[in-house]
Formats: sequence, C-alpha cells, structure tokens
Amino acid sequence: MSAPLIPISGLSLSSRQEMGEALAQGGCSASSCGSKAGPADMDPAVWAKVKDHPCYSEEAHHYFARMHVAVAPACNIQCNYCNRKYDCANESRPGVVSERLTPEQAARKVLAVAAEVPQLSVLGIAGPGDAAYDWRRTRATFDLVAARLPDIKLCLSSNGLALPDHVDEIVAMKIDHVTITINAIDPEIGQQIYPWIFYQGKRRTGLEAATILRDRQLQALEMLTARGVLVKVNSVLIPGLNDAHLIEVNKAVKARGAFLHNIMPLISDPAHGTHFGLSGQRGPTAAELRAVQEACAGGANLMRHCRQCRADAVGLLGEDRGQEFTLDKLPEAIEDTPEARAAYRDWVATERRDRAAATARAEAAAPAPAAPVLFAVCTRGSGRVNQHFGHATEFQIYEADAAGIRFVGHRRADNYCIGGSGVSERMDEIVRVLEDVSHVLCARIGAGPKARLAAAGIEAVETPRDYIETAIAGVLAARAAAAGPAAARRA
Repeated sequence: MSAPLIPISGLSLSSRQEMGEALAQGGCSASSCGSKAGPADMDPAVWAKVKDHPCYSEEAHHYFARMHVAVAPACNIQCNYCNRKYDCANESRPGVVSERLTPEQAARKVLAVAAEVPQLSVLGIAGPGDAAYDWRRTRATFDLVAARLPDIKLCLSSNGLALPDHVDEIVAMKIDHVTITINAIDPEIGQQIYPWIFYQGKRRTGLEAATILRDRQLQALEMLTARGVLVKVNSVLIPGLNDAHLIEVNKAVKARGAFLHNIMPLISDPAHGTHFGLSGQRGPTAAELRAVQEACAGGANLMRHCRQCRADAVGLLGEDRGQEFTLDKLPEAIEDTPEARAAYRDWVATERRDRAAATARAEAAAPAPAAPVLFAVCTRGSGRVNQHFGHATEFQIYEADAAGIRFVGHRRADNYCIGGSGVSERMDEIVRVLEDVSHVLCARIGAGPKARLAAAGIEAVETPRDYIETAIAGVLAARAAAAGPAAARRA
C-alpha cells in the first residue's frame, strides 16, 4: 500500500485531490522504488548496467562514486532556475563549476581520479551547458576516456533539445545512461520555466519554444529507450507552477520507457542570481517534495537519493572531492590502477550479499511499528552507520513500517562540530531539519547534542559500524521490548 499523502499547503484543493486520486490508483509505492531494485527484479543485462551506477541504483550510491567533467559550456536554452556564472567551491548545484576543461584536460583529470578513487565507476558530462548541444567536446572527451579506462561507465545529461540528433552516436559509443531534464509537458507551463530556446539557427520564445522543447524531449526519450539506453528523467519541482503537473510528466515518461524519474527541489536563492531566485519564487519544503513523489506512485519508478550535483562533482553522492583534483593539483605522471577498482568491486559484491542477508534476518526478527517511524542516519557510505553526529553534513532518512525498512531521502544541514566544538546555531537548524524524525543513528554523539535532540523528542542511538537496516531493526526491537509484551503483540 502506498504511504498516505502529506498535505501541501501551497496547492489548490483540486491539485490536492488530483494527487490523492493518483495515490489511490495503487501500483508502485515508495517501498518498491525502482532505484532500490536488485538483480531479482530486472533483466540481468539491465542489472549489469545499473548495479555500479550510484544514480541509477539506490544501493550502489552507498558504495560507488561518480565524476563529472565540465567540458560542455554552450547551452541552447535558458531556464529561469539557472545561472551558470555563479561559482562557490562549497555550493552543490547543477551548472556550477570551478574549471572549464578541454577534452584533453578532462581525460587527464579522469585518469588521475580513477588512480586515487577506486570507488569511481561512472564518468558523466552534465554541462555546465548542455552535453548534447556542445556535442563535439562531449564526444571527444568520451572517446579519450573510453580508450584509457574501458571499465568506467559513460553517462550524459541534457535538456533534450539537441539529443535526437545524436542517438545513433550515443548507442555506438556504448553510452548506456542518459538523463533528460523534463519539467513540463504542457507548453503553457513550460513557457513560464524557459524564457527562450535556440533551435535551427533561431531564438524562439513563448508557446512555440516550449512546444518545440517538449516535443524534442519526448522524441529523444522514445528513441533512446527503443535502442536499449537507460534514461533517467529529471524534473525540478517548482511550487505553484508545476507541482501538481508533475504527475502528468511522470505518466508521460513512464509510457515512453523512462527507467527512473527524479523529482528534485527547486534551488532558489537570490544570491545565485537566477530569475526565480530574484523574483521570489520559493523552493519546496521537504514535506512538499515527498508529497509530490508519493503522488506519482504507480507511475515511473522514482529516484530519491539525488544530490543535485555540480557539473564538476567528484566522489560519492553526498560528498564532493572536486577541489582535490583541480588541474594545478594533478601529478605530472599518472598511472592507472584498474586492479584496485576491480578489487574494490569484488569487495562490494561480498558486502552486498552480507548486507542483504543481515537485513533479511533483522527485518524478520524486528516487530513492525504500529505507525511509520522515520530515522536519520549518519553515514560515510558502505551502507553502514559509520559517522560521528557532529561531522554529518547530511542525514540519510529511512522509514520503517509494516512493509519493512527503506530509504526515503536525505536532508542537508551544516555539521554541528567545528574544530572540536559544537555550534549552537547549527544545532538549532539540525533540530529543525529533523523535526519529524524519531531517532538519529550515529557512530558517536556528545552528551550536549544528545540532550538537545532529546529535548526535541528525538532519541540519538550509537550503533557504530552496524548496517543501517540492522541498526534500525535493533531500535525497533528495543522500542517494542520497552513498551512491554502487550504493546509488542499489538505492533
């Protein structure tokens, strides 16, 4: 059964009713999100493509790293949420880069990262413009990298306008993963998101521009999926503009074979200089984002672990090591280490089997809670509770209910500890971010922040090195035991 709809205060009554009707239709629920699927749920050839891709597999994002190279600065559309002139090394936002690279520089940088980061499994080109429009640079980069690192998967992101022109090349180059950003299929809505597009040598605006863009995006999606390319569709949730409409987007992309639908929150800050930021268009709350995701249950499978990466991001999702690998820091001589990556992947295969077995045992033994319970997890990866509370800059959110234990998203907050001391203002923000969470799981936590969480009704539990699911099951068992045998039977 799908999770109950969380009300969205910013939507009209009719929009809320439409979302409720979508939920009532049944089908895929949050617990069966395709991004969490494993080898038993899909064709072996598809599993081989997704099992090591941190964006296409929720499980893989615990283990594998991605890398983006900023080789495609040219763009053929303008989005009201984008300003590629802004850059801050600490800002994680699509389109943002510190260095624009030539294909040769990018290939050298990829080689250097692969030699130092055995978790690396994917190279993506996501701008800072459009990878399909700036195709010459995109193709040259992929050709150089594929010749030196054949075990690294190739992935590109595009707004879709130029994508149909390159499908044959994409297939021939064995680019198995393509992301298309589709924010609307109704041109009336689309024209409020895109001021203009540049198509067939002419700048176009209004309904004409939005209609052309929509048609080209859906054409590209159909062409790619027909050729066996896995396509993830990104949609930016813009409250009051396309929030209810994203249900229709979800249905449309599912009908055309999209592997995943990633509904992302609008990042709207006046400091970024975007039109939406300067005009006061707000981004969605966590509850609003989740409500729209739940309303799409029964449609295309949802991705819930996206971090809205920079166009030059390096590392596991949720971290960015890009500043460690700027051009001035690359060594003169770079030796590839494919054996290190192979050994790491062998370790991951063993770890996955162990984690799956441990999770099955834990879920079978733990009593199901009477109502859904949310857990915030401090983790540095590998699917384990292995991070000190004070060092966490994001919390992975898991939900436990009668259907089991599952990942439902992540929430960012500045880390509480700086130089060994806690910052009270940051603790206030953490409490706000976790206001609906009942437990925080971490490797260690100090007495001060533990008491502050307890005052807010959040219990902090130290479970160092435990698998996330087994740690959650342990808390559920302890809750049931504390409540007494009668309560445990009711649960």
